[in-house]
Amino acid sequence: MMANLKKNAQIRRILTILSVVISALLQTFVIQVCIRPANLLSGGFTGIALLIDKIASFYGRSFSTSVGLLVLNIPVAILCSRSISLRFTFYSMIQVFLSSVFLKTLNFTPLFDDEILNVIFGGFLYGISIAVALRGNASTGGTDFIALYVSNKTGKSIWEYVFAGNVVILSIFGVMFGWEYAGYSILFQFISTRTISSLHHRYERVTLQVTTKEAEAVMKAYIANYRHGISCVKAIGGYSHQDMYLLHTVVSSYEVEDIVALMRSVDPHVIVNMLRTENFYGKFYRAPMT
Repeated sequence: MMANLKKNAQIRRILTILSVVISALLQTFVIQVCIRPANLLSGGFTGIALLIDKIASFYGRSFSTSVGLLVLNIPVAILCSRSISLRFTFYSMIQVFLSSVFLKTLNFTPLFDDEILNVIFGGFLYGISIAVALRGNASTGGTDFIALYVSNKTGKSIWEYVFAGNVVILSIFGVMFGWEYAGYSILFQFISTRTISSLHHRYERVTLQVTTKEAEAVMKAYIANYRHGISCVKAIGGYSHQDMYLLHTVVSSYEVEDIVALMRSVDPHVIVNMLRTENFYGKFYRAPMT
């Protein structure tokens, strides 16, 4: 058992490192290929760093975007690390550091001359870069920290509010540099936010209705591995007329795959029906980000 736990921990660590590297590469690619050539401004702390750089250029000076990412992210990371685990914060800052290094050392050639293509393609890839990091139990820092901190407290996704905050940043961009590119930037951010929302489902809850003849064994394994409640009702099969049991539990959507695999390892004939849960009232345990 201990060997399996160590092996799983190593696999999770490797997956997290891969997701962080891929996320940083994608983020750098989008900034160099889509954002800069089209004079777009991304949201969050990356957008703030780019905005400061553009303001500095008016005065004949420059502000390193890579350095700006680090300077802006470190204070927020320290403040949010108590609610979000140190491991999660550490790998998130690794992602920020890698993005900073890649922006300095890599040079991607722009693909399109058309602003609309840069907005659509870039916004989609930028959203994927954030979703990849989140999937690997890390983030791209900045407003991701704030969004995850609030979501952990409320149990709800707040990416729509993050988008609203980014619109404020982009509106400042519009006042200073023209509304045409600000409009493109807002559209870019909208596509990015919608991509994240469609791929990141940590705060969605689902109901599992389980049919099994091995209720005691399934419940024992489930309770040993998860901290959710589960109820059991005795039933009779309509076709076979044999005794069976109906189990009912509410879980986070990101846990479903592992829970189903666990139940099937105990009872290969188990039947699991998943239902989306719109509203839930009562205590609900959500595993911390580790």
